[in-house]
Amino acid sequence: MTTIPAGNPAHRAGNDSTAHQTRRLSTETKSALKTTEFFIYLASVVAVLIASMVVGDDDGHADYFRADTAWLYIVILTVGYMISRGLAKSGSRDPYDDNR
Repeated sequence: MTTIPAGNPAHRAGNDSTAHQTRRLSTETKSALKTTEFFIYLASVVAVLIASMVVGDDDGHADYFRADTAWLYIVILTVGYMISRGLAKSGSRDPYDDNR
């Protein structure tokens, strides 16, 4: 006589056969391209670059928003985005079914 462990799905269904079973799995989070934070990050980078290009040394004023400052802001945005993705990945799951 074969003994099936109590945690086995075949035992719960009252079925001793090894029928096709769908396993419930999960990834850590959604893909980065599926999140709004990615698109907000890209929009922020583009906004910083456009602002740096528009603010110039016209009318005899000094250039208040130079390229090095713009790239510093982009680096800060990138670090913030990486931290936010790390926090998102640390505690959530994105479930999917194993359809092999």
